[in-house]
Amino acid sequence: MGSILIALPKIEDAKHISDLLKRRGLESIVCTSGAKVLSMVHELDSGVVICGRRLTDMHYTQLAEYLPEFFEMLLIASQNAIGECTPGIQTLGIPFRASELTGTVEMMLAQQVRLLKKQKSAPKKRSEREQNYINNAKWVLMERNQMTETEAFRYIQKCSMDSGTNMVETAQKILLLIYEQEQP
Repeated sequence: MGSILIALPKIEDAKHISDLLKRRGLESIVCTSGAKVLSMVHELDSGVVICGRRLTDMHYTQLAEYLPEFFEMLLIASQNAIGECTPGIQTLGIPFRASELTGTVEMMLAQQVRLLKKQKSAPKKRSEREQNYINNAKWVLMERNQMTETEAFRYIQKCSMDSGTNMVETAQKILLLIYEQEQP
């Protein structure tokens, strides 16, 4: 599960929110400056940054701009300030109930877990070199065996699944076999 960082200019307020979260079983890290938050987030995988409009060294919009991909911000501010909030940032109006705070934080953390799982399950992007192996193998299969591009791709894909290797390795094997056949 992601980390929770609390960034408020008054340490007493940050500790109070940390205690509210702790009673709900959510551990948090208290910071008083945006610089401290930014140094912490680069050591963590994902999480939520709970902050006010103004920190000791920066505005919340500056902090939001520098947060890594898997960190979200929860802005705690007055109802008037929330109306002027930057789109894409979760907000919680003052005064709030403890259940509103913990519910919002738990929802944000759960959403991040879903996004991380989705990203991990997505196929990784091939490098240009790896894609060239596959393209060259397809081209050779198309030339030698009169296959269409789709048929050549499916052939590489099927061989890959049958042998339990990835498509790049299979394409390399096809190219190597053809090269060895052409050698005297």
